[in-house]
Formats: sequence, C-alpha cells, structure tokens
Amino acid sequence: MAVNQMADRPTFSTRDNQHCNQICALVEIDVLIMRRNSVNILVLGLWVMVVMPLEIKGQSQTSKTIVTRSPSVVNVGALFAVNSVIGRSAKPAVAAAIDDVNSSPTVLTETRLNLISYDTNCSGFLGTIEALQLMEKDVVAMIGPQSSVIAHLISHIVNELHVPLLSFGATDPTLSGHQHPYFVRTTQSDYYQMSAITDFVLNFEWKEVVAIFVDDDYGRNGILALGEALAKKRAKISYKAAITPSASHSDITELLVKINMMESRVYVVHVNPDSGLEIFALAKKLGMVTSGYVWITTDWLLAVLDSSEVLDPKTMDVIQGVISLRQHTPNSDIKKSFTTKWKSIKEKQTSSFNSYALNAYDSVWLLAHALDKFFKSGGSITFSNDSKLGHITNGSKLQFSALRIFNEGTQLLQTILATTFAGLSGNVKFDQDKKLLYPAYDIVNIGGTGLRTVGYWSNHSGLSTSAPESSYAKHLNNSSNDQRLYSVIWPGGMSKRPRGWVYPNNGKPFRVAVPYGYSYKEVVTKDKSQKGVRGYCIDVFEAAVNLLPYPVIPEYILYGDGQRNPSYSDLVRAVAENKYDAAVGDITIITNRTRIADFTQPYLESGLVIVVPLNKSKPKSWAFLRPFTIEMWLVSGGFFLFIGFVVWFLEHRSNEEFRGPPLGQIVTVLWFSFSTMFFSHREKIVSTLARFVLILWLFVVLIITSSYTASLTSILTVQQLTSTIEGIDSLISSNDPIGVQEGTFSHNYLIQELNIPESRIVPLRDEVEYLNALHLGPEGGGVAAIVDELPYVELFMRYSKCEFRIVGQEFTKSGWGFAFPRDSPLAIDLSTAILQLSENGDLQRIHDKWLSTTLCSQTSILEGKSLTLDNFWGLFLVCGITCFISICIFFCRMFCAYRRYTPDEEAARGIVEPDSTTCSRWFFGAISFKDVIEFYDKKEEVIKQKLRRNTRQVIRDSKT
Repeated sequence: MAVNQMADRPTFSTRDNQHCNQICALVEIDVLIMRRNSVNILVLGLWVMVVMPLEIKGQSQTSKTIVTRSPSVVNVGALFAVNSVIGRSAKPAVAAAIDDVNSSPTVLTETRLNLISYDTNCSGFLGTIEALQLMEKDVVAMIGPQSSVIAHLISHIVNELHVPLLSFGATDPTLSGHQHPYFVRTTQSDYYQMSAITDFVLNFEWKEVVAIFVDDDYGRNGILALGEALAKKRAKISYKAAITPSASHSDITELLVKINMMESRVYVVHVNPDSGLEIFALAKKLGMVTSGYVWITTDWLLAVLDSSEVLDPKTMDVIQGVISLRQHTPNSDIKKSFTTKWKSIKEKQTSSFNSYALNAYDSVWLLAHALDKFFKSGGSITFSNDSKLGHITNGSKLQFSALRIFNEGTQLLQTILATTFAGLSGNVKFDQDKKLLYPAYDIVNIGGTGLRTVGYWSNHSGLSTSAPESSYAKHLNNSSNDQRLYSVIWPGGMSKRPRGWVYPNNGKPFRVAVPYGYSYKEVVTKDKSQKGVRGYCIDVFEAAVNLLPYPVIPEYILYGDGQRNPSYSDLVRAVAENKYDAAVGDITIITNRTRIADFTQPYLESGLVIVVPLNKSKPKSWAFLRPFTIEMWLVSGGFFLFIGFVVWFLEHRSNEEFRGPPLGQIVTVLWFSFSTMFFSHREKIVSTLARFVLILWLFVVLIITSSYTASLTSILTVQQLTSTIEGIDSLISSNDPIGVQEGTFSHNYLIQELNIPESRIVPLRDEVEYLNALHLGPEGGGVAAIVDELPYVELFMRYSKCEFRIVGQEFTKSGWGFAFPRDSPLAIDLSTAILQLSENGDLQRIHDKWLSTTLCSQTSILEGKSLTLDNFWGLFLVCGITCFISICIFFCRMFCAYRRYTPDEEAARGIVEPDSTTCSRWFFGAISFKDVIEFYDKKEEVIKQKLRRNTRQVIRDSKT
C-alpha cells in the first residue's frame, strides 16, 4: 500500500487545498476504475455522498489520516554526537540493532524500522533543531540523545508531541519520569553510580571528598546526587571544583593547584569522556597522581578505555592506581555474539565498544518489542496537528505546522515500560518510577598495563566480590561486615590504604579557640609567651600535635575576656559553624555537644562531684565514753564480773591462786575479770572447763576492744559534716543553695537533668568565691554545697588545704577533649596521638606538672555513732551459754564426788555392786547445804585421798 510509505511522501496534508486536491485525485482514479467495472459506480456514488461531505466538514477542525494497523515502515529517529567517545560506539550499535530487528523472524515480521539519524555535534542548539526536524518525519520514537544537556532540552518537545524518547546515555538523575513523562532512560541513573562511589569511599573510612565535575546539567546534578548520598552516611563533599566545558589547560591547571592545597586527597572526577583524560595528564605533571592521593572516576573513564582493544601506554601512565566504575553487564551468549559481530561492522570507528553501545543496542530492541506488542494488540499509528502551534504559524517562515502529535504515543510509552526482555546489558525491566531494575556497577582498578576488577556494587548487596546477578536470589543484606573488595593498588603503587587527607598547605592558619576565663589558671589561661596561652590543656595539645605525621602550626585565639568564664557550649557551637578550626581547653564531652561537633579521645577523665564543708567543733573531754552506749557499758561490765566469778567457781577447788580468805578471793575475782580486757591476767588456769570458758571470753574481749578502738579513732579523728547533704539524693531533696562554676555544663545539668530549681543555683567564678560561699553557708548567704567536675575540685582542695570534703560518688561520667568541626580528620589522628601519650606516660607527667594535688583523705564521712548492744549480743549470748554449760558439768561432777565422800551403807555397797538406780537415788537424797559448801571449800587432793580410803574400807568390809 503506497499510502503507508511515510518516509517517501506525506500521506495526507493539513491544508485545505492539499486535501481537496487529494480528493479530486481519488475521484479520477475511481472514474477510471468505473469504466472497467460498472459495480464501482455505486461505490463511487456512496463515497461522494457520504464520506466526502464528512471529510470536508472535518476540515475546519482537525485533518487526520488513518493508517493501517501494521504499517510496512515505521520511522525511528536517533540523535548522536558522532565525533565523541560514546557516539563512536553507540551509532554503529544502533545501526546493527536496526539491521538485526529488520532481519528478525520473530519481531515486527511485517514492519521494517527506518532509522533517521542526526549528528548533534555535542551542541544543545543543534540537538534541539535536529529533534524538531525528526518530528517532521513522523517518527514514533527517538533513540538518544547521549547528552544529558540535550535530553533536558528536547524532553519538552517530545512531551508536547507525545513521542517516546529512549536515551541510552543521559545519566542525569534529575531527568525523572515525573518531570519528563516521555523520557525513558535505558541506562542507569547517576543516582546509583554516586551511591556506589559513596559506599566505596566509606568502605575505606574517608569522610570528605573533593568533587571535580563539568559545569553543566550532567556534572552539576550528578555531583548533587553524590553530595546527598554522602550526607546520608555522615560524609561530605569538602569542595566542588567546577570545570567549564570549554576550559583551557591553564584553567584546569589553576583549579588542580587550588584543590591540591586543600586537606582532602580523595578526588571524585565526573566529567565528559572526551575531555576527562586531560585532567589526569595535567594532574600527573603536578605530581598529584602519586602516593597519598585517591582518584575515583565515574564510568566515563572506562567508556574511553573500553573503546579500544589495545590500551595506549601513555594514557595508562597517567591513570595508574585510579578507581573507575563501569555499568555491570553480565556475560551472556548474546553479548559474546555481539562482540564477534562488532568486528565485522564496517561503519564503526573504534576497535571495541563500551557499555553505552550495549545500552543503545538494547534501546532499539526495546522499541522493537514494544511496537510488536503494540501492533499485535490492535494498535495503529496516527498523527494530528497541534492546536497550540496554530497561532505562531501564520506569518512565520518556520514550518511549525509540520510538527504533529503522535496520537498513540502514550499507549506506545506504556507498552515500552511494560516490556521485558533479555538484552546485551542484562534483563531489561522497568519499575514503577521508570527506572531500570537491578542497577549494578563493576569497580575497576587501573594498574600496570591493564584493568582489574576489585569488586562489584549493586543496590541489592552493596559492595561485594561476587557478581551482582548471583546475589539477586539471596536475602537482602547491606551490612557493612559483608561489604568487601579485593585489594587495591593505589597511585604510586601503594597497597596500603591512603589516609585520604593531609594538613592543608594553602597558607591558611589553623585557628584554635582557647577559652579565656577567670578561674583555674592551671588548666588554661592567657600568657605573654609567643604562643599567647599556657596551661595543662595546651601542653597536652602540643604534645599530641607533635606526634602527628604531618606539620600542624596552630594559631591560638582567646575566647572570652578573662573577667568571666565563657560559655563552653557557645564555644563548641562556634567550632561547629567553622568560625574556628578547633577548640582546645577544658571542654567536657557531653551528648548535646557531640551532636554538632566531633571530639577527640578524652585526655582526662572527669565527672560531677559534691563538695561540702566540715564540722570543726572542739573535742570533748569525755569523748572516750562515746564508742559504747550506756547499755553496752553495763552489759560489758556485768559480763566481766560474771566471767570472773565463773572462772573462780571452776578453779577454786583445784587452783591455789583462787583460794584464801574471802576478801582476798573477791579481789582476785575482780582483778582477773578486768585484767582479761588487756590480756594481762597472771593467774594460772588448771581446769579444762575454765580454760574453755576463758578462751571464748578472750575472743569476745578481742572483738569488743577492737570495735571500741575503731569507733573511738573515728570519733576523735574524722571531722563531721555541717550539713545533711551526704550525696546526690540528699542534695536534690534539700532546699539549700548550690554553687556551680560559671560557664560549665553543670548549671544546665542540675536544672534539666536533676530538675533542681534554678533559684537554688549560684554561679561562682573561682576558688576564692568557692571558699567564701562554703564558709558563709546557707544562713549567711553562701551555699550548702558545690557541684563541679572532679579535676576542678582537686585543684580547689589544694587551694583550701583539704578544708572541705567530697561526699557521695561521681554521678556523671565524662571527660575532657578537643573539639573539631564535624568529620574533621584531625579529630581521629589526635585521638590516636592522645592514646600514644597515655601509653608512654607523657600524659600523666603533664598532669602531675599542672594538676598535682595534696592528697586529702576521702574516707567516708559519716556521723559518729556509739556502738550499741545490738552489735554484740550474739557474742554475749554464746559466751553466756558456754559458761552455763561449764557450770552445769562442774556441779554434776561435784555432787557425784560429794555423795561418794559421805556414803551411807547402801551407797557403799553400790561401790562394789553398782546398779542403775544409784545416780538417781543420790541426787534425790537428803543433802545439807552447809555440808555442800564445806565440801566445795575443801581441796581437790583432800577429797581424792578421802575417796580412796573409803573405797579400800568398803573392800575390806566386804571380804569379812
């Protein structure tokens, strides 16, 4: 059907005279046919009476031409920058794809794709003009452009005319589907590429990078995506070095010299492939591609290198150690087949191809599959005039009326987005946001004379040494522990990870803010020396800086007027706002400050403590009685007498030292009783029971005397508190005023964390005000206690000569550190230096030089209390029971001896013939108390002799 040859001539016109001429021509044709076949007369009449009036009526509205559903030829537009790295690979790939589609027996079997291409010559203006020219050809889709800048411009054209735009090279992440509905990206967005670079940077623990980029939509928006990705991981772009597309060598050199004087040594280069190598050539001359530097490029560099089978040695020499990305394409049979076919393509200008050629090839096949589905579902291709162009057509030499709307463009666009197939670049499939699924990149290290893949990145598995397609079926895991790469050879041939930054050599001084307050000059203060400051904190900082592997020359700037203590929170905030490069002083590391700034390792442990005054009352004359209560004294004295009596009772019969006149025995008992208090008794103890009682009693006396000595020592030596504050709990519950050091965090801590009313807080400036406030006390307008950090309190103790004491425990745990702006690498290096100072002992020596204090006894300060009977009743109970048992045993033995000493006849016979009733009968027999006393008073030897005589007499009587 000749009317379907749209590439040769228009099928229908939008002008009235053209339409009438077409109708007349058709009438003439039908007249000729009518001569041959009379049946056609009726058809012609019907067409003239029905169809022709309807078409003439529709001329006032819109001129339409209906095309059959399966046209034999479909026009496809393409825009290339032919004389470019990407264009030299993409154009032959697209041409090869068109040939493969037209010769395919499975896709578009009845339709041939007619490619109409233009060379944009990397010009946005020419690209726009050529896009308009393609629209005059009634193309159903456009392949390209490869430039993000041109894509931004012509997206507005295709949006208006409903022509899908399949771009294989526009990676600008701002070309989103919402703003540009007819823009379809058939490559990966730079959003994913910048995420891959971010993960790579953080894998090596770098926090700052310098971005070198071309100053156009492609460069600016790509670096914007990099900055957002870094910010999510608490990293940042420290400087953005923009290079204009037409920059000269001198301009680039000047820019490289500028960034070389900055501290960051991690460079991310995002430029056009055609001019990017010039940057490395100039950087090589400046000595910037050597040890200590890190160069990371986006996929433009491998687009250059992959375009040649043999790499240029000069090119390789200037990019040694560079890391570059390449869009990952899995190895497949169709990819290998295309590689073989590439060698036979005559129109190619390069010996090999890059990943953009694969995307361009897949773009054609994506359109072919979509058109095939579109036609098979009953779709047709029609165009109509754009009414918006009507008012600018009259009087204009530009033929805007030739630009027509693709009526089925929206339907074809949806078909394209729903199409899925396996292409050279992998599985082609779009998500709901019109983005290709499974974004992945190869991470390539350039070294020697070739390229080495050190790992992969995908949004599914992050960094990995496994190919991305192998992880798609696995569970999503972006744990940093699983993200790993093979070893990297860095610039200069170094395998060790570069530090990534150096101290900047840009002549800018390193501004260090030093708090200049009124109190504690030993910590940090102003000085007349060349440095202008001195103190403990300054010496620690200087010692740490001297351990750094690079020179740092600080310029100390006083923060404060010296009349009042400055706000340390405001000082840290000023550092966070980059007003200063660091803050060195007695800066406590607390949560609120770490949210806005970075701190080094603490160089001095600290914590809040409570200081209170002590009681200086005169000692009392009768203080030696205070260790025991009255009850304790009475019970102790009673037991001394009781033990003396028990021992006398057990020893009287057998021990000559416990015999004699009654008055002498009383004196002996009293002497023995109280001499045991000092373990100075001289009487010899011969009875086993008495020895047992005495041993236990001496143990009791040891406990009592030790406790008495300890309690009396505490009463006479430990000073007492003048207030009831014994710790943080009693401090909160009291209503007394509390002193704090002016400018420190303790003021806000007491109010915000401990909910102490602000009216109770009294700011104090220095040691003198501390001393006066504590001496005055709450009644005299002073304070009941002072809350401050332990290092300050130790200095105050030295000043007050241990006149005050610390009560309770530290109720916060913190430390002093140096403050730096967020993500400053100096914070990490100085932390390492502080640890070295701690290990080699220098940190302690500096501490002893400035902060050594007189050791004040920090014994727990308690109210001196007398020891009560409750503390010792157990000992007295055991001792009493022992005495009772000993006396019982003694009485039993004595009564048995007494009965034998004065036996009756029945008892005498019992000696010879004892029976079981003897013991019970003698116990219940008549006993004279007088006789018992006289028996007890006799000596043990006398009784034994009498018993032996009685026994012999009984034996003789029994024999007779």
